[in-house]
Amino acid sequence: MDIREAFKEIKAGKFRPVYVLYGKDRYRMGQFIDALTGFMFAQEEREMGIVKFDTAESALDEAVLEAETPPFFIERKLVLIRDVSVMAAGGKENTKLEHRPETLLRYMDNPLPSSVIVFAVHADKLDERRKLVKALKDRGSLVAFPEMEIQELKQWLVKRAAEQKRTLTAAAAELLITRVGVGTGQLSQEVDKLCLHAGEGGVIDAEQTALLTAATVEEDVFALIDAIAELRIDKALGMYHQLLVRREEPIKIAALIARQLRIMLQIKELEGHHYSPQQMAGHLGLHPYAVKLAAEKAKKFATARLGALLAALAELDYNMKSGLIDKALGLELYLLSLGVSKGA
Repeated sequence: MDIREAFKEIKAGKFRPVYVLYGKDRYRMGQFIDALTGFMFAQEEREMGIVKFDTAESALDEAVLEAETPPFFIERKLVLIRDVSVMAAGGKENTKLEHRPETLLRYMDNPLPSSVIVFAVHADKLDERRKLVKALKDRGSLVAFPEMEIQELKQWLVKRAAEQKRTLTAAAAELLITRVGVGTGQLSQEVDKLCLHAGEGGVIDAEQTALLTAATVEEDVFALIDAIAELRIDKALGMYHQLLVRREEPIKIAALIARQLRIMLQIKELEGHHYSPQQMAGHLGLHPYAVKLAAEKAKKFATARLGALLAALAELDYNMKSGLIDKALGLELYLLSLGVSKGA
């Protein structure tokens, strides 16, 4: 079932007997549970109406038995189950507990109208080979919470600001994603802070966002790589010195540069095999937005150049960790050497 469809149903007061929530976006999963709770109960009913289980500690039978028991003094009951074993792909069951999926299957044939069971599965995927997962899928109980595509994520940020009567520009949303990443939990916190600063009716632009959010080491390393590509060694050294002022470790900076160069090299190789950006993201285990940014930077380098830069960094890493060269000086000399060897 689509997330929007599920939200639409619960807002209309229609609750399914069982929901199975899963995916990488745990923040929006939590939002869904909060919304469901809000529509099911008045504030004073929540303590009595919500019963929590964990399949790592309790057998599935116990949760089903709770769902079969009518609520006392209130109209509905929410049985919230944290699961990492019963439905998760690759999930390991607690050998001390016996989970009997057939108990839930029987319950689903005649569920108690006053009860709602919610599985919060802490896994990116479900094991669709399992009979229980197949049965729940057939009943439309599965709700996936994948990471959002970058355009959808921007719209989500703009909407969150609008709900607080603020205007977040598209440029500000993009900068925020670049600085914070694609995690909706941290992004929501940063948007809320920006909204608080802007005030009701305020506009949050890229300039304000740059002033009020901290640049990450990864962002600075990306800019440093741009300077390397353009052979602007003075600019690269300036950025490096700023990182040192912020007490960033030279070994960590070198490792981040190497990681980005390695990703760029892999992207060039995959492009040669006609992989789509989405396929590359899956192959490399990265968000499509990270692949997009790295692919843009990879265009500035020849494959041989990336290989040479990585080889030199590997040698530098060994020398720094072996104490053969001062760490800060070693990385500075590496950057200076790039101005000498200008072959692309």
